[in-house]
Amino acid sequence: MDLLATALPALGDALSLIFQPEQLMFLVLGVLLGLSVGVFPGLGGIAGLSLVLPFMFGMDPVSGLALMVGLIAVVPTSDTFASVLLGIPGSTASQATVLDGFPLAKKGEAARALSAAFASSLFGGLLGALVLTFFILVARPLILAFGLPEMLMITLLGLSMVAILAGRIPLKGVVAAGLGLMVGTIGEAGAGGSLRMATYDIPYLIDGFSLVIVGLGIFAIPEIVALLRQDRAISKSGGLGKGWMDGVRDWAANIWLSVRCSVVGVLVGVIPGLGGSVVDWIAYGFTVQSSKDKTKFGSGDIRGVIGPESSNNAKEGGGLVPTLIFGIPGSGSMAVFLGGLALLGYDAGPHMVRYELDVTYTIVWSLALANVFGAGLCILLSGPIARLTTIRFTLIAPFLFMVIAFAAFQSRQSLGDLVTLMGVGVIGILLRRFDWSRPAFLIGFVLSHQAENFANMANQIAGARFRQGFLNGLEYIASPIVLIILVLTVVSVVIGIRQSKHILGNSATPAGSKRAPMTFLLCITAYLAVALVDALSIDLVSDKIFPVTVGLVSLAGCLALLVRMMLVPETDHLFVDHENGDDEGGAPHGLWSTLAWFGFLLVMSSLIGFILALSIFFVTFLKIRAGVSWFRSLALSACGIGFICFLAGLIGRDFPPGLLQEFVNLPWPLT
Repeated sequence: MDLLATALPALGDALSLIFQPEQLMFLVLGVLLGLSVGVFPGLGGIAGLSLVLPFMFGMDPVSGLALMVGLIAVVPTSDTFASVLLGIPGSTASQATVLDGFPLAKKGEAARALSAAFASSLFGGLLGALVLTFFILVARPLILAFGLPEMLMITLLGLSMVAILAGRIPLKGVVAAGLGLMVGTIGEAGAGGSLRMATYDIPYLIDGFSLVIVGLGIFAIPEIVALLRQDRAISKSGGLGKGWMDGVRDWAANIWLSVRCSVVGVLVGVIPGLGGSVVDWIAYGFTVQSSKDKTKFGSGDIRGVIGPESSNNAKEGGGLVPTLIFGIPGSGSMAVFLGGLALLGYDAGPHMVRYELDVTYTIVWSLALANVFGAGLCILLSGPIARLTTIRFTLIAPFLFMVIAFAAFQSRQSLGDLVTLMGVGVIGILLRRFDWSRPAFLIGFVLSHQAENFANMANQIAGARFRQGFLNGLEYIASPIVLIILVLTVVSVVIGIRQSKHILGNSATPAGSKRAPMTFLLCITAYLAVALVDALSIDLVSDKIFPVTVGLVSLAGCLALLVRMMLVPETDHLFVDHENGDDEGGAPHGLWSTLAWFGFLLVMSSLIGFILALSIFFVTFLKIRAGVSWFRSLALSACGIGFICFLAGLIGRDFPPGLLQEFVNLPWPLT
């Protein structure tokens, strides 16, 4: 009763603040900005919040909060456009949506997928705000209950989703995840600072690889190249198809799935640093596990859209819990949000919840209202945006290459970003070609850093506790929360392995000769072996134990796969090679010649700078590859360059410079 007596007046004050016309105007403005940012792959909430931070100085605090919250709330909704229509994750929170949303778009059911996604996003956002309203008063004991062992187990639960997303051969998923974990360890170790697979001669590698670049390379580039080879529209039917109301009915028919995944989103979002990058995979794995018929997942099952989309909006509400209560950012965008709060004169933490509860609830219910506005605007704008699927993809591809290269460069403002993007893109293409689990690789990469940190710290503390007494140490590592999460992890792995032949499988996948798939596996094995030897050479045990463990397990998986490859015939699913299928093997354009166009853009950028290279790339691509007239080539090129210059100027970003810029002092945007 005391809690209600405290909360109800604050909630009433918050609602009266939110529904002021000025605050509603700023909320809608934030929603529009979030929509504009979210539809472009790779930008996301961090870029959007960075755009509005300079305007926080001198703003009315509630107006500033409305602007930021409106932007944060709608990015997980608007990034669905890229995931469903283009097969490119709009942000790290929409990666799992690609698996079933994009196949639906290719079937001509883009409208159905989008409406189901928006209904799920709206519901997830509202449920997240509702849970957060009550959770904010009782969350402190729960947050404090999550120590290092609990955080480590949550991370392992995320890794257990590999069993769900590995396809017909779970061992390939395990190796793919191990490869992602090992790639994630590249650079300076978090514990002792030892360099792993890196050198001071190449400073770029010291900080490892960016999630934005790895996500774009693993998913975006392979899908763009595959579509570009076909030289046709994304939607084979040439239209959006039926489904606006069908999508809503699909969501209504799966309402309890949406509820469960929304709760998952809130709970995972509460855990600092975990939510944004992995919640959609956990929700997707949960969706597959809880479904009786698993045969359509990965080829266009609407449940594979509803589950992740419900969770990724709900997790924004959960992410606000540690951000507001402890001042601990729940994600990258929440870290920028904390900076915005400071500029508005607020100090997030227990003090804010205790003495400014009305402001806290203003943030919470601005989040809910922004979800309503965002979903409504997305539905209104879906028609024009979804018509992208009916345009010949060759005309869209150069614009996507441009946006992806620009988004990747924003990671560190280094040409190394573009080189890394190309390298990871090649890995993504090969994983896709030979039917290795790209989600498993990405989950491994995402969780690598925190898995190592949690393991090292938990090991040190547990060692000290065990030295004090066995029961003392056991109590630390075997808390009730740890045991519950352990049971969930084991159940997840067992079900995933037992159901693997029904998950993300395609009975018609083409098998090739043994040579190409085995060569790719040998390349993975060679990298893992080199990385393992490199890790063994490190003196500090804390810096080498994680990569050594992962490397040994992954190499064992590789050796088991090699033995199986030698024993089974070429018709086995182990030798899947999509280049032997009718769809890709019979494509009008070759794989590597198509990728070479993107390589041409990146090489030219390193020589003469991005804008000059982009001008040459656009005209050359549109004239030669797309076969359009000179006038149309020049007009489309001007539109593309004008747009990217406007976007960069708006958010204050530079373009990749080339060797030319070291010798000639050129004005922006040619710098």
